[in-house]
Amino acid sequence: MMKEKFFKYIQNLQDAITFALEKMDGKAVFKEDQWIRKEGGGGRTRVISNGNVFEKGGVNISKVYGPLPEAMQRYFGVEEADFFACGLSLVLHPVNPMVPTVHANWRYFEMYDKSGEKVKSWFGGGQDLTPYYLFDEDAKHFHQTCKNACDSHHPEFYKKYKKQCDDYFWNTHREEARGVGGLFFDRCSATQDFTMQHWYNFVTEVGDSFLEAYLPIVEKRRDLPFTKEQRDWQEIRRGRYVEFNLIHDKGTLFGLKTNGRIESILMSLPPHVQWHYNHSPKKGSEEARLIKVLQHPVEWVNF
Repeated sequence: MMKEKFFKYIQNLQDAITFALEKMDGKAVFKEDQWIRKEGGGGRTRVISNGNVFEKGGVNISKVYGPLPEAMQRYFGVEEADFFACGLSLVLHPVNPMVPTVHANWRYFEMYDKSGEKVKSWFGGGQDLTPYYLFDEDAKHFHQTCKNACDSHHPEFYKKYKKQCDDYFWNTHREEARGVGGLFFDRCSATQDFTMQHWYNFVTEVGDSFLEAYLPIVEKRRDLPFTKEQRDWQEIRRGRYVEFNLIHDKGTLFGLKTNGRIESILMSLPPHVQWHYNHSPKKGSEEARLIKVLQHPVEWVNF
């Protein structure tokens, strides 16, 4: 069955990613926390902190099922139903402000009618980059890796899911993007021409591309010098990251409304953040250049 197949995939992917990140960090290791959801299911949370490279990060998998809560019934426009959902979600907050934060998520969902028959199923996910100091070549590398993962499945996937990422990770109350984007896709269901196996192949190729997309950037920037002022800027920009996750992010909303595990849901929040009243960077600075790019999404592959 697809749900068992995909859950096995994310278990293995969690192992591969956490192993590679520990090797990159060279100091900190992931602490594992297994948890059970009383309504059905549970998860395996792995968190890294106070490392040489990663100040805080998590690579979590979960599998939850049972009656669909009323809030989610209203969200999906359905009556009483049961559901199954599994996925891997990760966020990494680096120490060095020259290294970007990264987020990724790959998930599978099923919904059942009162007789237990599956009536809906879909995949979703993506990966996106949030720099504090913008190195154009890093953004190009990340996006090219995303495009490579898309192109063997459909020639329009990268263009479509890049735009959906730009639209989704948009802080509407700030009129700026959270970062430089990547891919975002949701409700990917079977059609006459694209089966659920096709979607599985696509989503798993994107998942397998994550380390190739991110680790070369980390390796290139991890040892660059930085000042206290640049660290302050990183923490101010982290505040925008927090604002998005708590105001706009649908994954956070879903977790909270399905009685998900709070510690795992809020794992994405950085450990040190600043908010300054009416803060704006100096005109002509690298900080100002970042803001300008975030206000107008860039086509990085053709930049």
